[in-house]
Amino acid sequence: MPSKLFHLTTASFEALSPNVQRGIYHEYYRFVYPMILYMVQDHATTEDIIQNAFMKIIRNVPAADNEGHLRGWMKVVVRNEIYNYFRHHKKNRNVLDIDRVYIREDAQPTSETASLENEIEAKLMAEDLASCLSELKPEYQALIELRWKQELSYREMAAELDTTEEKVKYKLYKAREAMRKKFSKRWRD
Repeated sequence: MPSKLFHLTTASFEALSPNVQRGIYHEYYRFVYPMILYMVQDHATTEDIIQNAFMKIIRNVPAADNEGHLRGWMKVVVRNEIYNYFRHHKKNRNVLDIDRVYIREDAQPTSETASLENEIEAKLMAEDLASCLSELKPEYQALIELRWKQELSYREMAAELDTTEEKVKYKLYKAREAMRKKFSKRWRD
């Protein structure tokens, strides 16, 4: 027998009886509460995220063949809402170490006691940095990758690009500034 959540695919939420609406919300609440609380570690924030995600869910219910697809889609909506929360409530958003523009994707948190929030935040930042890097001029992308991915010195970069060290330093400075501006704008918003 399908759960009450599956009623969302058969009719609009507003058209359902108040008892059915209440049942759907309670089942949804029990389904997502533990996951959200585990991520944000705060009951009040969990409640806010549950309600925001629920509003998005009832407005955009997909045509699902089975309850498994519906629940999977709900998890994605909730996960995105959690990411949005972390993105918008980041402390010290405007602080950026200009010399460490590139975060390695394979890097692990340095402290064993790093909170889950910090891990998620670091992953979001890494995704945004990669996105910002892809928006730069190809010349700037190449310089940043040579410096931080391949860890070449200025002299090695100049030899590779057949130019002078001064030009490499100047263009790398411009590349870091462009990257910093793009990244700061995203995390300030």
